[in-house]
Amino acid sequence: MRSAILLLSVLSAVLASPTGLGALRSRAAADNTVSVNSADNFCMIMPRTPHTNIGDSEQTGGMQAYCSASGHTDSSQGLIPDGFWRNGNVAFETGSGKNGGRYAQLTGCIDPGLLDRLNPGDGGGQYDSSGGVGGRGNPQGSACLGFNHYVELVEPGGNRACIKCCDDPVDCPTNMDTQGCPAVIPGNYFTCG
Repeated sequence: MRSAILLLSVLSAVLASPTGLGALRSRAAADNTVSVNSADNFCMIMPRTPHTNIGDSEQTGGMQAYCSASGHTDSSQGLIPDGFWRNGNVAFETGSGKNGGRYAQLTGCIDPGLLDRLNPGDGGGQYDSSGGVGGRGNPQGSACLGFNHYVELVEPGGNRACIKCCDDPVDCPTNMDTQGCPAVIPGNYFTCG
């Protein structure tokens, strides 16, 4: 009897909440979660296997979260080496987007030769939480810690990368994947070329 009352209480609380059951989402695995906390504390999606073009990694199991030393929280995540952001050329920015939703982003120049997952001549590609088949993300089910959406571009051939986590999907467009970092995530790209 007590367990039935407890169950009814929990269900009532969930259904009475402003979001109801529709807002409940499963948590993404650590190796499928990105984060942007600072220029030194972040995780990004990268190819799982060495020397893989971004586009070739865009398949089930082909991608994995790689993190800075201070962003690394789980053994399933890879480690981004010091110096990945070339000469410290990385800009961290937070703010409010077009409709007032929060965002956090990193933009800058990378040394693709320091991370063996990348091919330095690769033109790059995009990872995101809301694009892909059925809007389920690429990699599917990926998420940004503390935000509803993210978009990330890695452009090894241009020595450039960017990631933006957003509350509002309008601030993390997934339909501009061939236009490059500056078009998708405006910010400071120093002189990456």
